[in-house]
Amino acid sequence: MTTIYPLSQLGWTAFFQQQLNLDEWTDATPARVMAQHRSRLELLCEQGPIDLPITAAMPPLTVGDWLLLNADHSYGRALERLSVFSRKAAGSKVSEQLIAANVDTVFITTALNRNFNLNRIERYLAPTREAGAEAVVVLTQADLCEHPDDFRQQVQALDPMLMVETVNALDASSTAVLQPWCRAGQTVALLGSSGVGKSTLINTLLGQHNQQTGAARGADDKGRHTTTGRSLWLIPDGGLLLDTPGMRELQLAGCESGIEETFADISELIRQCRYNDCQHGNEPGCAVQATIESAQLDERRFANYQKLMREQAHNSASLAERRAKERDFSRYCRSVMDQSKRHKQGR
Repeated sequence: MTTIYPLSQLGWTAFFQQQLNLDEWTDATPARVMAQHRSRLELLCEQGPIDLPITAAMPPLTVGDWLLLNADHSYGRALERLSVFSRKAAGSKVSEQLIAANVDTVFITTALNRNFNLNRIERYLAPTREAGAEAVVVLTQADLCEHPDDFRQQVQALDPMLMVETVNALDASSTAVLQPWCRAGQTVALLGSSGVGKSTLINTLLGQHNQQTGAARGADDKGRHTTTGRSLWLIPDGGLLLDTPGMRELQLAGCESGIEETFADISELIRQCRYNDCQHGNEPGCAVQATIESAQLDERRFANYQKLMREQAHNSASLAERRAKERDFSRYCRSVMDQSKRHKQGR
């Protein structure tokens, strides 16, 4: 018996439907990228799974993308994304790495052990808000922590409106608090460093063991990588979960607005400084330093804001410079080809 997957269950909405022309309404097959491999994509459409070879003619794609397939299930085109998550590629390479597309909610996952780090949570909040997705901070391993509420209060202090949930990822009754974000048609991505229990949480939410899990290293609570590729999983009678490999390095680029929103309190203080070019050091009338001195603003938080703003500005400039060089090289190649063609025609 063939399983039918309603497009609405796969996350199809009016946003994608309105991008189709009349011919595509009747002839094209919408399919969602469920997993990405080196040379192929795993897709899912109403009729079931499809394997699609990756070719040079395709644009850069990622898990969560919606594609239109031709009648023979060959690649037609990619639809505009509702949201997209990317980062500067790890290491010294100057390139952008796509992480996920068309995500509604992000579970920013961290464990209640030595992995807990407010700076890292703020780092994940910035691209989440830049993409326009809802952020939910999920604190795992609550069963192994003596005072989980202390950690929860620290996260909540970052933003009173931020959703924060504390769970035991092994206990389905505990993770039930996450169900409102996992309803039918909703796409949830899990972001977090290695060893915070993302794969365990996915297994519990799915009610099965699709993802391999591994214990954190006892000496430092740093995790082992158990997920090696991005993949979407269907929740029974619900939405979709997207797991990503644990990322020790999430380099920010092109997310100034996301950082400003994550640090909205600091952004407002900066606007209150006496001078527009205030460096927030020893300048008179600096609202930021006055608030730090009155203990109403954590110096750690302001230092992290400055660090993330410098990082995204540097990475954005590097990526922009590379794109400009690539455009110049493309124009040069076209010019050489045109000259060669004119030379041959002039013979």
